[in-house]
Amino acid sequence: MEPSNALILASGSPRRQELMKALGIQFSVKVRDVDEQFPEELKDAEVALYLAGKKASAYTEEIALGHTVITADTIVCIDHFILNKPSGHEEAFEMLKKLSGRSHEVITGVCIKNKTVSRSFHVTTKVIFRELSDNEINYYINNFKPFDKAGAYGIQEWIGLVGLERLEGSYYNVVGLPVKELYEELISLNLVRHI
Repeated sequence: MEPSNALILASGSPRRQELMKALGIQFSVKVRDVDEQFPEELKDAEVALYLAGKKASAYTEEIALGHTVITADTIVCIDHFILNKPSGHEEAFEMLKKLSGRSHEVITGVCIKNKTVSRSFHVTTKVIFRELSDNEINYYINNFKPFDKAGAYGIQEWIGLVGLERLEGSYYNVVGLPVKELYEELISLNLVRHI
């Protein structure tokens, strides 16, 4: 699949990069530090969409040069409370304890932006964990150090293998990028050619 113009994935996440590669789409990666603060009045999907848009606005130079920038932000919500990236072991433990034996939502906001297009969408997946023991939570944190992940976990890691009861929606969205929906959007915008 050849792109009609150069695509930039604006994400340092190795998981997002792997998923984009798996799609067979040609792209480059460019990462800029963007402040991930958001207005307090925003809720759930609004936060993910706001942050994805905020990240895209940091790439005005690339957009002016004719590139298409793809940004994404994934948040974890339980009872409309957002679990960000944990600051350390203690906060990671508190988050996973809160998710244990409960359902929560993983929401990814995606923004596709170039000179003529600014398209944003979000995908929500419901995730249900079984009851996790304190030992299991500590084992996971000690061995996988999930401090760069919203909600303090990666579904593709050990905790997902032993703790995932079921999910409703896109698995890849929980990994960090709703690839089916992104693929469909890129085709509808004529940014990639259909196979």
